Amino acid sequence: MKWQRALPLLLIALLAGCSGSKPRPSSPHGGSTSRGGTSSSSGSSGGGIYDDTSRPQSSRYRDSSDSVPDPLPPEVVDKIPEPVPKLEPRALYGNKTPYTVLGQTYNVLSSPGGYVERGIASFYGNKFHGYKTSSLEDYDMYQFTAAHKTLPLPSYARVTNLENGKSVIVRINDRGPFHDNRLIDLSYAAAVKIGVWPKGTGLVEVRAIDPSQPLNAQTLPPPPPPPKPASPGPGIYLQVGAFSDVSNAERVAQQLRAANFAPVQVVDAQINGRNIRRVRVGPLASVDQADDVTSRIEGMGLPRPQVAVD
Repeated sequence: MKWQRALPLLLIALLAGCSGSKPRPSSPHGGSTSRGGTSSSSGSSGGGIYDDTSRPQSSRYRDSSDSVPDPLPPEVVDKIPEPVPKLEPRALYGNKTPYTVLGQTYNVLSSPGGYVERGIASFYGNKFHGYKTSSLEDYDMYQFTAAHKTLPLPSYARVTNLENGKSVIVRINDRGPFHDNRLIDLSYAAAVKIGVWPKGTGLVEVRAIDPSQPLNAQTLPPPPPPPKPASPGPGIYLQVGAFSDVSNAERVAQQLRAANFAPVQVVDAQINGRNIRRVRVGPLASVDQADDVTSRIEGMGLPRPQVAVD
């Protein structure tokens, strides 16, 4: 697949990786793996596998790459209940902050309240089904769950596909994805629900839910503007830097133009009352192109760009 599932690598900092035989995927109705509990650092999961967290992560999963089961018909996916947001204590595992994965350091948010971000979603399936998430719950690809780098575990969010308007509420109980340019990793069922599968990736908005507030007021997006003929969809941009000094912004922009990146924009913005200039490349035609351009920009010695979806 063109997308990559980043492993629930927060367990690297908390636990060693583990191994076990790949479970047989359960059907979405009856016999599906429970994700509601935690366990010791070594033991069997609800799917009937032994998840030995004392073993190296490279040997944790039997499969070397991820895959998906037979496609779920839409009428089956529609019968899977969305999680009902509720107040829950923080998981004992997966909330260490800060934590570092693949040389990048992340800070877990103290609260999900007010979090809204747009970016690229991917998903994960067979390889991880029945194995432990970063919160030491069992991953069930037939439930609406997700992995996120900084939202508390567990928490809830509405994920909306910006290309078709479909949305789903997910319970976030895992860390990742740690692939460049990815915002959230959806369970297989959630990806099918909003149309991220079978494409593999999608442009989404992730809006965290505060269980203490009325759900509709938090998660229903504002009415969209009247459609325009041949209206373009959301665009992918790569932000290479944000500068308070105009000359620094123009210098980086000129480097990018000289390397034949186009179009390159210098956009004025205000952050906390300060005027800044954002240097952005885009819009880009696809997630694959964004990944390629990201690698090329890093190869120039510039900072790794951040994805922005407008």
